[in-house]
Amino acid sequence: MEPIIVIVGFLGAGKTTLLKELISRYQSKNWSPFVILNDYQNANLDSQQLLEMLDPKFINALNGSCICCSGVTELRESVNNIPHRNKGITLIEANGTTDACTLMEFLGVGINENFMPPVQVSVVDARNWQERGINNELEANQIQVSSLIVLNYAEEVGSERVEKITSDLLELNPSAIIKVWSELDPESLSELSPSSNQSAVMEHLKAHWSSCSVDLPDPMGSKRLQHILDQMPETIIRIKGCTKLDEDDYYSYFERIPSGEVFVRPYRGNLVTGPKLLTVGPGSNPEVLKNIMSEEI
Repeated sequence: MEPIIVIVGFLGAGKTTLLKELISRYQSKNWSPFVILNDYQNANLDSQQLLEMLDPKFINALNGSCICCSGVTELRESVNNIPHRNKGITLIEANGTTDACTLMEFLGVGINENFMPPVQVSVVDARNWQERGINNELEANQIQVSSLIVLNYAEEVGSERVEKITSDLLELNPSAIIKVWSELDPESLSELSPSSNQSAVMEHLKAHWSSCSVDLPDPMGSKRLQHILDQMPETIIRIKGCTKLDEDDYYSYFERIPSGEVFVRPYRGNLVTGPKLLTVGPGSNPEVLKNIMSEEI
């Protein structure tokens, strides 16, 4: 039977980094991963970056829909249509505001018998755990039915902070296995059992956030991009996109995570979507973004 690993975690916690690590490690052990990505607006932007690791036939991008409610049928059908492979494993990356408890409740119903019951793995950003204001409840929800919780950036916060976070996590999910990134053993994930922990009820609408995307100039100046990021409404907590910068002859992927950090790196993939800017959070409005983009700097 084929394992299903569902990766959840708050925006910018490190889910895609974990996904890439798992793909690489599984392939080195002769596993055959199939990846399903779900994201606001355009999951293809991220899926294209996996093409150096996987054949396109082993990647499925689900755009826009909420896979913990309206999109769960599409997700379930995607899983059931995955082709048989020798030593196959399915990796699902949920978007960063997913109601993770509801997702696992719905996903496990109607999966074909050749799959094992889905198991959830949550990524927690140790630098920002429960420091997200009104979004603390959503972040806490995302670990309550996880079989494994991976602490990212633990080396940056010190042992006392790690001990406090570990205590918090076990209070919310006493049955969870908690590991820092360096302790992660991908082979053991296929042996995890679904969590039996009872989750606290969360208003589902707290997992539904506004989002939008607009076209970007190709190319554009780095200073122009930084100005756009600086002028975004504070309520927009996740920004990402792709275009050519300055005199580069290649595309760059950029993102601003909730902590405010900005990362820019070469885009590995075919930019089938065209240059785009995507935002997540209240205030995500195409006209607002276009006005910011048109400002003089």
